[in-house]
Amino acid sequence: MSIAVLIDVDGTLVDSTYLHATAWANTLRGFGHDIPTARTHRLIGMQGPRLLAELLGEERAAAIAEQAEEEHSRRFAAVRDQVAPLPGATDLLRRLHDRDIPAVLASSAQEEEIHHYLRLLDAEELVTGYTAASDVERSKPDPEGVRKALEQSGCERGIMLGDSPWDVLAAKGAGLPSAAVRTGGFATSELEESGAAVVCEDMVELCERLDEVIALAGQRALA
Repeated sequence: MSIAVLIDVDGTLVDSTYLHATAWANTLRGFGHDIPTARTHRLIGMQGPRLLAELLGEERAAAIAEQAEEEHSRRFAAVRDQVAPLPGATDLLRRLHDRDIPAVLASSAQEEEIHHYLRLLDAEELVTGYTAASDVERSKPDPEGVRKALEQSGCERGIMLGDSPWDVLAAKGAGLPSAAVRTGGFATSELEESGAAVVCEDMVELCERLDEVIALAGQRALA
């Protein structure tokens, strides 16, 4: 049975989570909403409209969504050159490529951003495909993006690798198991309680446990 590995990008392959969190917090302050960065951090991995709705409520979020997304993009673009590959990220993609296991990025980032990170990771030839923000109507933790990434892989089964409870919950909703890394700033207990079957400190550890992780890909998500 063919299997695929579906991989989140921000906080999983590249160290961008806290830059996004700061950009969102400063954006919201500019619109008169004094939201601590700790709260925006908890929602990184969601697309802008859903993140805003979680923080402000549907009505207040809708009133500023378009302008706030543009401002967040502007602020993040100003610091994007600070984003670095996370330890073990490129090694993971190379190992999957060498095993002929399709790797598909299941991301909420913009398409241009994904291409930038693939160049940063020197991984343009190592992935089978990706889903970006424009490919889905519903943001993580909705499973739509994970399902589309699996379809793109051409495989029947797979496993999701991510760094946040939203990745884990999206995988569970798609009926897939997940493994998580702590590089997005979430605790092991939070990731396990969300349903992650394996939690690693980073991609270096996950590479060391790759056989264990791949073996999970043929299983159903934990209930």
